[in-house]
Amino acid sequence: MMAQYLEIKADHPDALLFYRMGDFYEMFFDDAVAAAEALDIALTKRGKHQGTDIPMCGVPVHSAESYLLTLIRKGFRVAVCEQMEDPAEAKKRGSKAVVRREVVRLVTPGTLTEESLLEARRHNYLAAFVEIRGEGGLAWCDISTGALRVMACPFVRLGPELARLSPREVLVPEGAELALPEEVVTEHNRLAFDSEAARGRVERFFDVASLDAFGQFSRAEVAAMGALIDYLDLTQKGRLPLLRPPVQESEAQTVRIDAATRRNLELSQALAGGRAGSLLAVIDRTVTAGGGRLLERRLGAPSRRIEVVTGRLDAVSDLVADELLRVDLREALRRAPDLDRALSRLALDRGGPRDLAAVRTGLEVAARIEARMGSELSAGLLEARRNLCGLSGLREMLDAALVAEPPLLARDGGFVAAGHLAELDEAQALRDEGRSVVAGMQVEFAEATGIGSLKVKHNNVLGYFIEVTATHAEKMLSPPLSETFIHRQTTANAVRFTTVELSSLETKILNAGARAIELEKEVFAELRQQVIAKAAEVGQVARALAEVDLAAALADLAVGENWVRPVLDEGRAFTVKGGRHPVVEAALKGAGEPFVANDCDLTAHRLQLLTGPNMAGKSTFLRQNALIAILAQMGSYVPARKAEIGLVSQIFSRVGASDDLARGRSTFMVEMVETAAILNQADDRALVILDEIGRGTATYDGLSIAWATLEHLHDVNRCRAIFATHYHELTALAAELAEAENLTVAVKEWQGDVVFLHEVRKGAADRSYGVQVAKLAGLPEAVVARARAVLERLEEGERGKDRRVLIDDLPLFSVPSAPAPTAHSEVEAFLQDVNPDEMTAREALDLIYELKGRLGE
Repeated sequence: MMAQYLEIKADHPDALLFYRMGDFYEMFFDDAVAAAEALDIALTKRGKHQGTDIPMCGVPVHSAESYLLTLIRKGFRVAVCEQMEDPAEAKKRGSKAVVRREVVRLVTPGTLTEESLLEARRHNYLAAFVEIRGEGGLAWCDISTGALRVMACPFVRLGPELARLSPREVLVPEGAELALPEEVVTEHNRLAFDSEAARGRVERFFDVASLDAFGQFSRAEVAAMGALIDYLDLTQKGRLPLLRPPVQESEAQTVRIDAATRRNLELSQALAGGRAGSLLAVIDRTVTAGGGRLLERRLGAPSRRIEVVTGRLDAVSDLVADELLRVDLREALRRAPDLDRALSRLALDRGGPRDLAAVRTGLEVAARIEARMGSELSAGLLEARRNLCGLSGLREMLDAALVAEPPLLARDGGFVAAGHLAELDEAQALRDEGRSVVAGMQVEFAEATGIGSLKVKHNNVLGYFIEVTATHAEKMLSPPLSETFIHRQTTANAVRFTTVELSSLETKILNAGARAIELEKEVFAELRQQVIAKAAEVGQVARALAEVDLAAALADLAVGENWVRPVLDEGRAFTVKGGRHPVVEAALKGAGEPFVANDCDLTAHRLQLLTGPNMAGKSTFLRQNALIAILAQMGSYVPARKAEIGLVSQIFSRVGASDDLARGRSTFMVEMVETAAILNQADDRALVILDEIGRGTATYDGLSIAWATLEHLHDVNRCRAIFATHYHELTALAAELAEAENLTVAVKEWQGDVVFLHEVRKGAADRSYGVQVAKLAGLPEAVVARARAVLERLEEGERGKDRRVLIDDLPLFSVPSAPAPTAHSEVEAFLQDVNPDEMTAREALDLIYELKGRLGE
């Protein structure tokens, strides 16, 4: 056995080998040591190899999925090695023969299909990238849903695209020196990326004479697709998934959003990590897994094609207007299973009866929704309705063959409905009602012999037998009964017989359970083939359900949150009235506080310079307008009273401060790298939001960088931009740059404190109120007082152009004086003389009125 293990392990040196031994997957040697630590399970030993103990650990087969998930998340790959024959067959070759085993699957992060290993509302992408003669190609697929897409992708665009897709695994040629995160990179055989061989591989996979039927692909695109299919063939051991024909994407079709911008805007993941707090989490009202995945795709890649966006908005508008239809569709969709993933598991022969039941239920839901939708709908919903039609024959066949609630695994049996197969019904009756059948036969034998005490019994030696007392032995052994009843055994007190009929029944009863399972497996295989034969049509139904779900979810969001349909055109307008930040608004609503809406007009002045104190809402204003543009172009209503947007080609965001120490980048360097990317790439249709450019270095250095950046955006990039800053000197540029305008966030001072109004108005701020914000943050009063004193001297020095005042009046290392005691107000002084313990109720009430009068004065 160990010789067999080592031979198989040699073929998979980079993976943990799950070696099947009965009801366990066992691991040995270094695999066992690594797995025991990763899974926190016991490490034991078994036998010796070259004089040393063999480390060993194992996991039960029935719960292996949970262990696989842990290993995959910790970066391991797992080769699953199954027993390919029954141990009884192996014994026929000799008592020491080893059961034949083979690796049936290589489990990697990008090739998962099990429901328990996947996030229902997220794609699990496997990607491949290759460069051929300076030309890049990126292909990606999700084998759990069948999606396959490809695009021309120069290396400079790879980072943003991977940020959009978030693939679990990226295939690159062996030895390729690409700056990609190590945790997702998998090096694959260079020969798999050969474009000519890849073309033939892809054509054979889709059974077409030429790939031209799907589009015109570059050599790099074909090579990337071919590498994907080669890797799937390797990991699935020849059992290839159902992939839909490749869809070619173009950079010109979607809004370009780089990785930094996605992170800053928290589109699908919050800065703190996780989905909670992201835009996706706030707007996701889909009720199906397919709808949730479609929403994430749309949010990650808003469209730049006006006809596409308009069609999506029309579908949402239909369901905003028809509340009854929207409610009915969402109620029906709640029953819809994940058709795509059920179909994928069936195609890979990893499915079970519940996957067949999922197909049945999905088709039932589709038929109900198709019947409920009328003909007075937009083109998008009408197309979805057409794709929901048909497949009634498959649905009826599955409904007739399956029980209402089938088990998870086919090997458990009990999923075929009664009446579907007569032979199966008979086997199940024998299995489940064997005792009653034997009891009935006992009655028949007693009547035929006239022996009332006759019994039919069973033991492990004789099986089923007929037993009578010794007093009736002579009668049973004499004709005519001896012709029917065959003598088996005589004991001191009884005589035992059998009959041909009883022996036959015994064989049937003993084999009935196994035969029933065998027949059910045959039924499962037949139903599986019927479903796979209709895979393309079932996939269409799944996509149509997702489209309807997303339109209904966005309509429900628009009605529930009072969002408005945006007006989009090919121009360069950007006017938002009463815009709101959806994530911040949701958080404030949960706390019972209102959100202050603000207007934004980049039409008259395409560059706006925003000043104001920290905590006043500048970053919220910046982000909310970028999010409104993204929501509009993904085909959603937006959080505003009115929105008119000329299509945006790119969205860039430089907000917040962070470092990248692992790559040797300080906070300021990260800021400059991201700013450089914006200035080098933004075109005149881009939307740019910038916050605090130049704040990570010395004041005059930062001011000069911010100044030059602002001029470059205005004169060279000529894009729509909002530029937030604390450099008040920059506000003078609004008078010099023709298409620039000053905005400020309003605040109000009261008794030395600052009140944030969160209103964006025209004009410029005169200061940043940093000391007041520091006080709100909880800095000690002594520090705040000292900061005020330093600020006053600095401002005096600035006005007088004499910095010596700092040295004379504010030595850096002097001990700050204690804060001056705060003078008591008139009301506080009045209350000093009040003794509440000695007051009557009437006197207390009079006191309250007197206090009210003093406060009024």
